[in-house]
Amino acid sequence: MTTPPGPGGGPAAPPVAERRLHPVTPFRRAWAPVAVLVGWAVHDPNAAQEQLARLTGTMLLLALSVLVPAAGLYGFLSWWFTHFAVTDTELRIRTGLLFRRTAHIRLERVQAVDVTRPLLARVAGVAKLRIDVVGAEKKDELAFLGEREARALRAELLARAAGFAPETARAVGEAPARELMRVPPRELALSLLLTGTTWGSLCAAVVVPPVLWLATHSVWTVLATGLPLLGAAGASSAGRFVTEYDWSVAESADGLRIDHGLLDRTHETVPPGRVQTVRIVEPLLWRRLGWVRVELDVAGSDNSVLVPVAPRAVAESVLARVLPGVSVPARTSRPPRRAGRCVPVWWRGQGLAVTGAVFAARHGLLRRRLALVPHAKVQSVRLTQGPWQRLWRLADVHVDTGAGKTVTARLRDAEEAARLLYAQADRSCTGRRDARPDRWMA
Repeated sequence: MTTPPGPGGGPAAPPVAERRLHPVTPFRRAWAPVAVLVGWAVHDPNAAQEQLARLTGTMLLLALSVLVPAAGLYGFLSWWFTHFAVTDTELRIRTGLLFRRTAHIRLERVQAVDVTRPLLARVAGVAKLRIDVVGAEKKDELAFLGEREARALRAELLARAAGFAPETARAVGEAPARELMRVPPRELALSLLLTGTTWGSLCAAVVVPPVLWLATHSVWTVLATGLPLLGAAGASSAGRFVTEYDWSVAESADGLRIDHGLLDRTHETVPPGRVQTVRIVEPLLWRRLGWVRVELDVAGSDNSVLVPVAPRAVAESVLARVLPGVSVPARTSRPPRRAGRCVPVWWRGQGLAVTGAVFAARHGLLRRRLALVPHAKVQSVRLTQGPWQRLWRLADVHVDTGAGKTVTARLRDAEEAARLLYAQADRSCTGRRDARPDRWMA
């Protein structure tokens, strides 16, 4: 049997074998028609109640006998018409029952591939693969795949994105990882208890109800206000504990791997070279214990937390893996004392430090935040000066990054700000010229 000629006269490329998702996927997608009915009932509860009142027992059974098979058929057909394939240059995903959609994801544009395992998916032995692509606002996903297949496909996509040949990408496998740190559950729980958000919600739940009682003398008003406030205080802390439980950071050739979650396990990757800004957060009640939190701005990615809580030395050792050759400035310079005429008291929480590798700006008195921007990641530099700042010869210097975020050095001396503006522009050009390439496994 001969291969038909291709467009250029040579042999055509062999057809790409398409694959389907895990057979458990139809059960997940069968809920879509039910979700539409529930959404309609929530949107118009009065009409929904009237319709239910008109239904007899026989009519309700007939409706269920039609709805359940229809939902099952929808789930099966949506699964049947979903295919994906990995070619030499792209990941191709075809979806759609009535309206067809084909996503062509260029492998060299892939910057992160995350594996997520919700609670029910863990019970079924499946996982969700989320592909983060440069320039895309929304992540494409494959839900669901078998756990082994998801990890194997993730390793293959990262190997292809790193430039490995298609015939060797599968053989590369998942790069080995070395654990850098792990957050103990007890330390995480204590850190949540010592955050200002938790105490603020608790104080509101304690103070507001008595005030309402004195003003209204209504028990229902007090309960309707106090219970949500108390629930919000517990929910915010409990939600973070469930999400950040068993947080670990490991180093591998394809970036820093982050695993976390009590109910839903998530396996994320911090793409090398894509980190635009690092923030070291130090709440007031953490300072005696020497704890900090490390947050990230990653271009085109949802990753925002690197270390939920850790001793400063441990956090800085992990930070050194994200930004090689960058050290956290030991001190920052305050604005001139006349900045107090613009921002009383809180001007003392502002600071600035510029090293050979980063632009660092500090904010906050109670909750300190030190933002580090590598010079190579600076997209633009701006100087702003309001009328009151002009009166006291002050100015703000803004540094814009590729993640769409801005780091600001506030209330600097006007002459210092002007010098900083031009010097930072030069440092950014030099940094981009000397920066390492943003490639996987480089």
